[in-house]
Amino acid sequence: MSESSSETKGLDLTRGVPLSVIGEGDLLLGHVGDEAVIVARSGGTLFAIGATCTHYNGPLAEGLIVGDTVRCPLHHACFSLRTGEALRAPALDPVSAWRVDERDGALYVTEKIAPAPKPALAGAALPQNIVVVGGGAAANAAAEMLRREGFAGQITLLSADDAGPVDRPNLSKDYLAGQAQESWIPLRSANFYKKHGIDLVLKARVTGLDAAAREVRLADGTRHAYDRLLLATGADPVHLDIPGADRVRYLRSLDDSRAIIAAAEKAKRAVVIGASFIGLETAASLRERGLDVHVVGPEVRPLEKVLGPELGDVIRALHESRGVMFHLGTSATAIDDRGVTLGNGATLPADLIVAGIGVRPSLALAEQAGLTTDRGISVDQYLETSVPGIFAAGDLARWPDPLSGQAIRVEHWVVAERQGQVAALNMLGRRQRYDDVPFFWSQHYDVFIRYVGHAEKWDQTAIDGDLAGGDGQVAYLSQGRKLAVATIGRDRESLIAEAGFEALIAES
Repeated sequence: MSESSSETKGLDLTRGVPLSVIGEGDLLLGHVGDEAVIVARSGGTLFAIGATCTHYNGPLAEGLIVGDTVRCPLHHACFSLRTGEALRAPALDPVSAWRVDERDGALYVTEKIAPAPKPALAGAALPQNIVVVGGGAAANAAAEMLRREGFAGQITLLSADDAGPVDRPNLSKDYLAGQAQESWIPLRSANFYKKHGIDLVLKARVTGLDAAAREVRLADGTRHAYDRLLLATGADPVHLDIPGADRVRYLRSLDDSRAIIAAAEKAKRAVVIGASFIGLETAASLRERGLDVHVVGPEVRPLEKVLGPELGDVIRALHESRGVMFHLGTSATAIDDRGVTLGNGATLPADLIVAGIGVRPSLALAEQAGLTTDRGISVDQYLETSVPGIFAAGDLARWPDPLSGQAIRVEHWVVAERQGQVAALNMLGRRQRYDDVPFFWSQHYDVFIRYVGHAEKWDQTAIDGDLAGGDGQVAYLSQGRKLAVATIGRDRESLIAEAGFEALIAES
């Protein structure tokens, strides 16, 4: 949570502020007592809501107004200017909404507006029993959204993990680096699930799915019937298949991160196999802990397939400036007491070995039940699978992307959460199209990369600014059509790019 930066400052909004200081599309930071508040003008109307994003405390005053919403510059959370409701993840909690009065050419923020309670849903067509298989981002977001929308039926969350849903991005970033407390890692407390009537079952490994009987079966023989089912089991790390691979650690769960931290406390030399996002974030975190770190990967440049050569070179130089040693163009071939042997014949001594060489979507249940799959579970624009009543969201879902016109599957935390939210609405019969623009962020020491859109292939890049200097952006184009934008040090421009993609989708 090192990006937290919002503070109580600015104008005292209770004393009156001239209306002339805030134009259309502007955000004005102020405070009411000790609470930071922003005033926004959109469509000629003035709104006031809390100034601090409820995800990592981002500064909404530095964000972007889009319609009657404001977007956080850090991780693109979206809030209603009218109610303060968190409309889209990664923020899950609302901010406060405030009353704005206009008189004598000035605006005054006076009092909080109590949120209107949503009535419990009712109707014969509503499901009574919803089962969610999974314990990650999509699963948690879906369960929360069901309750937010007034669903009063049974919600069962079946998680194979030992712990409840956690803030997975932090496991390779601040938590692994020793800069975030473990108390920050759970997305919700155990009491949250009890309070909201969500039956969270841990260590629940689902081994069977009977789509005709509408039930799932656990490894211990327990069966759970459902009216609607969400598959949100994510993806599993790809494991090395070389001699000595049993010495390698992987990073996917809280227990994995804890184990790496424990090993790092006794280690001096670490080898990270894989120059992926997880691999490089792990390398950065281990360097923050003072370990000597070597990164091994078959590519010529780290992250080139996702971010291109220019940004790949910048990331490599950044890590090298912090002492990371790269061994690219080669792979690990064996591991023993001496360390990691590479394909080029070199041996790297290591007390700790971590691999981040990709993940595979968890498809066993879907395949066993006869759902249509295509390197993921195929879903329609409403995230429903080929079997009515069964939905899929997160890392395992392949959906029709309206921006590219292709069926895509991405492994982004924010995408998983937002898909979980939309799947929840559609399990309630809302028929809401999932058309959000994919977004992710990656942290390397004190440098943050924001990426919006999705470009698996491109034939041109357009670079603006000084990437190496921490102030620039890269646009990825195919046949002149912009597919994605990556930024460093230009958070608001990332929001503008996202809004631009949203406008293109709306026109399609």
